[in-house]
Amino acid sequence: MKPNVKRILIIAAILIAILLIWFIFIHKKEVPVTVQTEKPTIGYIAQSVTATGKIEPVDTVTVGTQVSGIIKYLYVDFNSKVKKGELLAELDKSLLQATLDLYKGNLQNAESQLAFAKNNFNRQNLLFKTDAISKADYDSALNTYNAAKGGVESAAAQVRSAQKNLSYADIYSPIDGVILNRNINIGQTVAASFSTPTLFIIAKDITKMEVDANVDEADIGDVKAGNRASFTVDAFITDQFGGTVKDIRLHPSVSSNVVTYTTIINAPNNDMKLKPGMTANIIIYTKEVNNAMLIPAKALSFTPDSSLMKDYEIVGKPAHKGPRKGKTGGGSTTANQISHTAKSRNDTSGVSKQKALVWLLQGKKLVQKRIEIGLNDNTHVEVLSGLTANDMVATGVSGGPNGTVAAASTSPGGSPFLPKRPAGGGRTR
Repeated sequence: MKPNVKRILIIAAILIAILLIWFIFIHKKEVPVTVQTEKPTIGYIAQSVTATGKIEPVDTVTVGTQVSGIIKYLYVDFNSKVKKGELLAELDKSLLQATLDLYKGNLQNAESQLAFAKNNFNRQNLLFKTDAISKADYDSALNTYNAAKGGVESAAAQVRSAQKNLSYADIYSPIDGVILNRNINIGQTVAASFSTPTLFIIAKDITKMEVDANVDEADIGDVKAGNRASFTVDAFITDQFGGTVKDIRLHPSVSSNVVTYTTIINAPNNDMKLKPGMTANIIIYTKEVNNAMLIPAKALSFTPDSSLMKDYEIVGKPAHKGPRKGKTGGGSTTANQISHTAKSRNDTSGVSKQKALVWLLQGKKLVQKRIEIGLNDNTHVEVLSGLTANDMVATGVSGGPNGTVAAASTSPGGSPFLPKRPAGGGRTR
């Protein structure tokens, strides 16, 4: 019997040790179930669309030449500031000057022929009046005189054309601005036979730039002239620049079956940080509200399930018992559906509004409340009516058998990769 008793005691000791280990290290006490709440806050909210685009000068002028020749002198370079009428470059004028001299000689010859023909006509006219010559001789003298006058006019036109071509050998700036690009060098031959060659590109005023934004067709319906915009560029990633939508071009661009519309945004550039060709990441604010009452967007997706009934009195229609993942139930509308259906319903201020359901914590009661909401940026929702600043809005549940937290998820469609909207009014540079 003694060996059996000893074996039983050993087994009992092992079992007790296992129980102690489980109770001390593995077993976790049940955490009380609590409802997470937040009070409405006052702040800024906006509805926006994102796009990419290029920084460009407001106005650029391409300077070319109407005559062919060799570049003899060059007076400006890249980034040179020029004034209207300032000489930029000169072509070799030797051939143009020779052509002008040739036409001047032809003009002198034509004028001499005209003088001879005029004198001859005058003599023939006197003889014809005295019947000393025939009508045929008179007509021949008149024809020669008229042809000489035409020859003078033709030669004079050739001289004027040669003089104009000679003046084109001097390339002047048509505007005040900055040289963005220079396509020529001294000694280079430019040919203007078939098309005008580009010599310079001049930006009129680079203190005033514009952003050519490519806005997707799904978002262009909300964008209007006058909307505020902000953007960043890779060269100054910590700086945020501001602008205003100036125009929406009606001509679409199609790339890989994606339709976009070019939207022009005015962008002041007084500090000269923005340079032509920079890539901009743009946010266009289609609707903005300051001093709005805000609640978390996840509050719209939260609905208590029946498992909370042992700790709270639920006044309303709870969801079926199951995992508390913040799914909507009882006919409530998701934030994404609200954002979509509200587009056709505007109040007098132009802000969309829609009915929604939230849950308020009142002591040990969860009370369902119908409210009216406006803008939804997938993080916060604007409350137009139905709540006060002291209401405790339920956003999720913490606790339970394993001490887990089950918070309501935000509405689908919010991408973590989108640029973040500035807080506190969204002010930009």
